[in-house]
Amino acid sequence: MDKLGSLQTFVKVVDEGSFAAAARAIGQSRSQVNRAVIALEENLGVQLLNRTTRQVAVTPSGRAFYDRAKAVLADLHEAEEAIRENRETPSGDIRINAPMSFGTLHLGPALVDFAREYPDIRVELALSDRFIDPVADGYDMTVRISQPSETLALIDHEIIPMNRVLCASPEFIRKHGEPKTPRDLATLPCLHYGNLPAGSNWKMNGPDGPVSVQVNGVFCCNNAEVLRDAAIADLGLALLPTFIAGPELQNGRLISVLCDYQPPELFLYLLYPPSRQLSARIRLLVDFIYDRFGGQAYWDLVQ
Repeated sequence: MDKLGSLQTFVKVVDEGSFAAAARAIGQSRSQVNRAVIALEENLGVQLLNRTTRQVAVTPSGRAFYDRAKAVLADLHEAEEAIRENRETPSGDIRINAPMSFGTLHLGPALVDFAREYPDIRVELALSDRFIDPVADGYDMTVRISQPSETLALIDHEIIPMNRVLCASPEFIRKHGEPKTPRDLATLPCLHYGNLPAGSNWKMNGPDGPVSVQVNGVFCCNNAEVLRDAAIADLGLALLPTFIAGPELQNGRLISVLCDYQPPELFLYLLYPPSRQLSARIRLLVDFIYDRFGGQAYWDLVQ
């Protein structure tokens, strides 16, 4: 039995939903496809598919085997591409997931430069603030801003700490006064990020250790650019990443406050399956992102 061929045929049947559709997709007869799957079932000693006249349904054993088979075929594909790429100019597709604001403000322009430098590599960038599993969702790489993951199933490549700052507009400070301690945030108008699990509970590390305060939330949003604009419009105090607030802090439209108190540290890091390390194009992209964003963050530099 051609185990690899039978494995590929079985996966195609599940993907297409029928023997006939799988046969058309791979250019074989329906009977050839059926024989390949039967041979695989006999070799494994389990039934992988329930067959009807119109469609096939995957058994529980078949579903578990399909997931493993899909991963094996993907790893094999990556290994083959890695060998080819080591002999020639890197090419192929890279599917990337990244946070919305960082993607539009910083990563997007960087990937435009990457695509210009490596025209044989096709880049697909999907922006979303939802945490995704790069393997389950079919991405080659995920860019995250958070505390690093501890999963052993994925490569975790840290790039740079991502600073955040508590800030407000000069007019807001003139009208309400500058907070002296985190406790003042319980009474002053605050703008908070609506997607944070802690909601309007802000945690900071100060001279005397960790501090937690339930802020006076007057406006929330799951997009930090909206919160930045609300802060510029004198609506309240906001805890913002400097990759968003940096230009406004530099030109004076926003002023940092409570500088002795810092929120928990976040990092910009890359997350990708171990098999992707074999790919020359992934290695190129990792190096490119590190060269662009590693070291001192350009958005934190004083102009």
